[in-house]
Amino acid sequence: MLASPARAQVPVTSTDAPAASSEHPATSALKFLGGGGLGLIAHESGHLLFDGIFDANPGLKKVSFHGIPFFAITHDAVSPRREFIIDSAGFWVQEATNELILSRRPNLRHEDAPFLKGVVAFNVLASVSYAGAAFARTGPVERDTRGMADALRWKEPWVGLLILAPAILDAVRYFNPEARWAVWGSRAAKVGGVALIFK
Repeated sequence: MLASPARAQVPVTSTDAPAASSEHPATSALKFLGGGGLGLIAHESGHLLFDGIFDANPGLKKVSFHGIPFFAITHDAVSPRREFIIDSAGFWVQEATNELILSRRPNLRHEDAPFLKGVVAFNVLASVSYAGAAFARTGPVERDTRGMADALRWKEPWVGLLILAPAILDAVRYFNPEARWAVWGSRAAKVGGVALIFK
């Protein structure tokens, strides 16, 4: 019996590795910033949605945060429950958006998706920033965390923890999608924040 001729060894390439992007870094950066911009628009749209539902006559007011000019969406006086809903709505939109993205794309960190990464980054960093303002009790009086605290009759740092918890857990999910405790902890924190409307 003759031995079969040796076969040429062909290197095996893995299809599990993410494809390298041929996109210019500046284009990726612009997409990332665009995702962050969409996150901001979505946050403010959450407030406007409930302003409209409650007929609260929303308006814009120029404010500043330690000298940095910004704007706040204002509205007429409403009941404490409605105030809590209006002020929380921006965070609810952020949390729901992160939930949708991280549930459908748990390995987002390893994907070439700068726009979605920008959305998630804005949502996490905005909540962290608001929580910091709540802990320090600083910033314009129109800040969301102050309105939420007044409506709940809580001290503002407790509201800071309320919005910080899901943001930190979503960051853990982004960096470690295998951490099931972070997935369920994040979801529980988000549901708990919405459930406060029945307080």
